[in-house]
Amino acid sequence: MRVLEILAKACAVLAGVLLTGITLMTCASLIGRNTTGWTLVGDFELTGVATGAAIALFMPWCQVRRGNIIVDFFTAKASQRTNDALDRFGALMLAICFAALAWRTSLGGWNAWTTHSESQMLGVPQWIVYAAMVPAFVLTTVIGLWQAAFGFPAEEPEAHA
Repeated sequence: MRVLEILAKACAVLAGVLLTGITLMTCASLIGRNTTGWTLVGDFELTGVATGAAIALFMPWCQVRRGNIIVDFFTAKASQRTNDALDRFGALMLAICFAALAWRTSLGGWNAWTTHSESQMLGVPQWIVYAAMVPAFVLTTVIGLWQAAFGFPAEEPEAHA
């Protein structure tokens, strides 16, 4: 699981870099538009592309940290063994969903490649967005399968400085 965590962290850092870049680009475009009339053509396209890729890149880390929504209303009084089994089943269902997302995103990327689909303003090839999403979806699938098979590591107490 350690290798999966490192890969998930790398994806999250890349997502953070993408969002930081998009934030800076948006600020520059807005300041330019409102002060000098200069604007970055296609800034909204770049924002959409990078945001979509960033969301996908955050998913592996979210799964490693168990950051997905857990509804424990019905299982609050169940035994720890039952809750652990349900958590593992949930990880398996998530892995299946992300495997389907990876598969369908791969097909969408292949279609964008073969049809030479591009964004309207900048002409950015759309397959690039798909290519950024697929590895993150595959990694999330593998993490979910690992968690379904081996369970979740015990929570480590957070160090307080």
